[in-house]
Amino acid sequence: MLTQFGSTAESFSKASTMVFRIGTDAHLYDDPDDVSIAPLLDSKFDSEKCEALKRLLALIAQGFDVSSYFPQVVKNVASQSVEVKKLVYFYLLHYAEKRPNEALLSINCFQKDFGDPNPLVRAWALRTMAGIRLHVIAPLVLVAVGKCARDPSVYVRKCAAIALPKLHDLRLEEHTDAIEEIAGMLLKDNSPGVVGAAAAAFASICPNNFSLIGRNYRRLCETLPDVEEWGQIVLIVILLRYAIAKHGLVEESLMLSSDALPKHKSEKEDSEPHLTIGKPLDGTSFDICTEIADIVSRSYLEGPDKYLSQLGHVNRDLLGLDGSHVTSAKSNDDVKILLQCTLPLLWSYNSAVVLAAAGVHWIMAPKEDIPKIVKPLLFLLRSSSSSKYVVLCNIQVFAKAMPSLFSPYFEDFFISSSDSYQIKTLKLEILSSIASSSSISSIFLEFQDYIRDPDRKFAADTVATIGLCAQRLPDVANTCLEGLLFLALSESSNRNSASLGEEEIVLVQVIKSIKTIIKQDPQSHERVIVHLARSLDSMHAPAARAMVIWMLGEYSNIGSLISKMIPTIFKYFARRFTLEAVETKLQIINAGIKVLLRAKEEDMSELRITVAYVLELAKCDLNYDVRDRARVLKNFLSHCTGLHDLEKVKDQTEFKDLTYVLADYIFGGQTKAPCEPFSYRFYLPGSLSQIVLHAAPGYEPLPEPCSIVDDETGQSPNTVGVRATDIEPNEANDSDATSSGSMDEENTSDYSSQGSFSGSSGGCGSYNASDNDDENEEAVSLIHLSDGASTSRNHIEGSVENSSSGLMDFGEFMSKRALESWLNENPGSSKNPSDVHHVQRSFARISIKDIGQLVKPKSYTLLDPANGNGLSVDYRFSSEVSSISPQLVCLQVSFKNNSTEPMSNILLAEEESKKGPDSSDKSLSSSESSSGPHSEVATLVPMEEIGSLNPGQTINRTVQVRFEHHLLPLKLDLWCNGRKQQVKLRPDIGYFIKPLSMDVEAFSKKESQLPGMFECIRRCTFTDHISQLNVRDDQSFIKDNFLMICEKLALKMLSNANLFLVSVDMSVAANLNDLSGLCLRFSGEILSNSMPCLVTLTLKGTCSEPLEVSVKINCEETVFGLNLLNRIVNFLAEQTL
Repeated sequence: MLTQFGSTAESFSKASTMVFRIGTDAHLYDDPDDVSIAPLLDSKFDSEKCEALKRLLALIAQGFDVSSYFPQVVKNVASQSVEVKKLVYFYLLHYAEKRPNEALLSINCFQKDFGDPNPLVRAWALRTMAGIRLHVIAPLVLVAVGKCARDPSVYVRKCAAIALPKLHDLRLEEHTDAIEEIAGMLLKDNSPGVVGAAAAAFASICPNNFSLIGRNYRRLCETLPDVEEWGQIVLIVILLRYAIAKHGLVEESLMLSSDALPKHKSEKEDSEPHLTIGKPLDGTSFDICTEIADIVSRSYLEGPDKYLSQLGHVNRDLLGLDGSHVTSAKSNDDVKILLQCTLPLLWSYNSAVVLAAAGVHWIMAPKEDIPKIVKPLLFLLRSSSSSKYVVLCNIQVFAKAMPSLFSPYFEDFFISSSDSYQIKTLKLEILSSIASSSSISSIFLEFQDYIRDPDRKFAADTVATIGLCAQRLPDVANTCLEGLLFLALSESSNRNSASLGEEEIVLVQVIKSIKTIIKQDPQSHERVIVHLARSLDSMHAPAARAMVIWMLGEYSNIGSLISKMIPTIFKYFARRFTLEAVETKLQIINAGIKVLLRAKEEDMSELRITVAYVLELAKCDLNYDVRDRARVLKNFLSHCTGLHDLEKVKDQTEFKDLTYVLADYIFGGQTKAPCEPFSYRFYLPGSLSQIVLHAAPGYEPLPEPCSIVDDETGQSPNTVGVRATDIEPNEANDSDATSSGSMDEENTSDYSSQGSFSGSSGGCGSYNASDNDDENEEAVSLIHLSDGASTSRNHIEGSVENSSSGLMDFGEFMSKRALESWLNENPGSSKNPSDVHHVQRSFARISIKDIGQLVKPKSYTLLDPANGNGLSVDYRFSSEVSSISPQLVCLQVSFKNNSTEPMSNILLAEEESKKGPDSSDKSLSSSESSSGPHSEVATLVPMEEIGSLNPGQTINRTVQVRFEHHLLPLKLDLWCNGRKQQVKLRPDIGYFIKPLSMDVEAFSKKESQLPGMFECIRRCTFTDHISQLNVRDDQSFIKDNFLMICEKLALKMLSNANLFLVSVDMSVAANLNDLSGLCLRFSGEILSNSMPCLVTLTLKGTCSEPLEVSVKINCEETVFGLNLLNRIVNFLAEQTL
């Protein structure tokens, strides 16, 4: 080229390369080590230092190890040049983990740079310091991140958000709360760039801490359109997960379509379980495959593996979503704003953003709004090949669950010549799902071109798609069958157009599709089988011949034509048996036995001779499978006299030979069309798992609906071991809980432990205040002290008198024997200080009487006046045990009219959706029976209707309910003035037990029988007593500290759990203010199974400080025990107002 000027293509290429490299540092990559780097690093000039550092980075990019320059580079971190500092940071970031000791030398410089006026320097310092990833500097990095999170520069705050996942990867459990707090602070940022980085950090650090999202949910939704594209993807997923965890699924959405649509079970539906098509009630034109939609929603919530058995069939016992945790997109503002803010993102330039936004509308939007995602997804099909494949993988799921969604746009899924094979197969599968009676003719015309495609594998896939269309649309089954039959005959006769291998793949698929269609209605397709049998001689694919032979044996008795052809066909099989492939030989042997079992009497003798000849040939075959099957089936031949003979013979005992019965069972009856294996696996839209069809690392399904109780608690719904605090009333309504007033007389039982010590009914001394001491009258009436020391049960006579000053002496808390033991002052013994440590500890028993009168169960709000049009409904759990069934929990429900107009016909009833046609009869029968199985107990015992409720009037009712689980709420219908309102009763696990009276010895014995896995312990901090101690300035009240704390603990336990107070034991200590060792024992019995549940509280600390309470539960029902333990820890740690 242009040789007359001495120019070539190579010279022009070099020249253009030189031109493009002018003014760049690309020359450093040509020979980066051509000069001495070390002198340049020690130079006085910043330009030379930059040159050296650039050469080092060029060597690093080419894979060279330049860590030997680390000391010389580190000293330049203090340079005042921004360019030098940036290059040093890049170098340190690469080698800090390899040279940690030297990297620590630059920490002081990093900390100084955090105060640099240039925000870029502050950001670089944070990025480098967080990238070092050494545990020794993790606390310093945490402080730096916290400081930069409050930086006035947006870029610095964004770098702080990016540094949080790096800090979290160091597994600093002690700093987890601080890291999450910083992430929550950054989520509140006003800059969309910071919010996007903070969302990515949140997803990496604490994806299930929805309390951080709940505080900023609306503002995050409003900021979503302004966040950078990749931050939008993460933030969309976070907001979707929060909305489901907070409010549940949307009842108008596709996820609950199977619950909303009626299911009519019949034999026909049972035979085709995967083709259940339902239409919505609003008259719209789209159809929904309810079973696939149900499995899709379950897979999104729990993962597909849980709902697919090992054989790939649907686990039908688990179908049907629980509708107890749903919301409405029309009334829920949080769902509305999420859908509104993601709607513009459907037209984003980023394909991943469009998929994420489409996923939100697919899961949360009402069914009539789902078509909004169709055109944006179809627009993505015009993008790159890789993006097109990802989009088609998601459209495939949408089309399976909602076929009519893409039915009008079937032409967009026609194959293009530039499509890869993977995209072609996806489009074919989508076409088979969305084909309708109006579009099937156009689709078949397109398929005719695909079948002639040179890629025979693609042609075979097209044939399989035709078979799927015939199954979905029975009206076109005959048309499909005719076309497939013509294709089978032409493929089998035209051997020169393709090689044998290419012919097989199409022909086998054609026969397989024909076989599937014939299975649906064999009687009407006899002539098709005859045509296939006549073309056997030209059919050379062993798999295709084997399937045709299977159809001949299976349907040999469905008509007159096949039965006439059978003897001739089997003679043909006998002549060609030695030339057939192994799979064809096996089918010939099987078909022979099937034909003999169904043959007519006049054809039996001829067929027996032919089949016997075939079996003799098979016994000498080279393949051992053929030989073994022939030997087994030869024994059947002597018994195969025809099924028709059974009708003629009166005495059928001669046919009851085991061999004949076995032959009849295996080959006698025609096989019914089996349920198609359900092998689809559905994952969240836009996720990597949906592309690779298995759970990719980091994949998490959607959270449990309504698993967040209260955002203000600031606690994650997950607890250690069991979700014990997900739906507990103490967290849901503690802020609104009010005092429920005094209890009924029947509920004020005596929680006294007096006399529980065996053999001590009259042998235990007690503390009684003097009759004229008015100051301590209340304490004396509630608390009595007795000697409970385990070292001595002997009665020590003597009385204790109060001092004139009103102070209680320490000796009043123990008997004389116990006091002598503690002081080690036994007569005749030497006072050796070392012996004091071996003294056995003594205890003083405190008996609390009539405390039941002070127990006030907590009140919860069922319906507030704002939502109930003036009607307020409160409820509290009662300690009363139901006389109808032990599975029922008693509640005291209070109805109050806060309006100015009277109300009528107030009734609390069972949810209508759960009632069967005779639910009222069941409720009445359950109320009449005193016991029965769980399924016979009504959810709600019918309540007496309140006819009229005047303004300001309050009426109480006792309600007995049966909760499905001690953690799941119960949905009820509240009727008032003829209008219905749905309410939720949240269970309190503390009232799923009843008091179990026992003494200390019985308690200790039962506790020793429940060790190990039946015992669980947690600790909490108790602070209710501090506020009361602070108001006591008079020293005369010191004596009440122990008593007041015991009373506070006992009252809090008995007000939140239906337990029996067994004993209160106080350890004898030298310090009057020491409460360590104070032990309270409670006992109860689970209502449903009468298993004992033992609770032990042990205190540690002093009266004037927060007390550490160790809560121990011994219970055979370990899950119930863990949940009860979490409940007790929660209300003990919560301070009473």
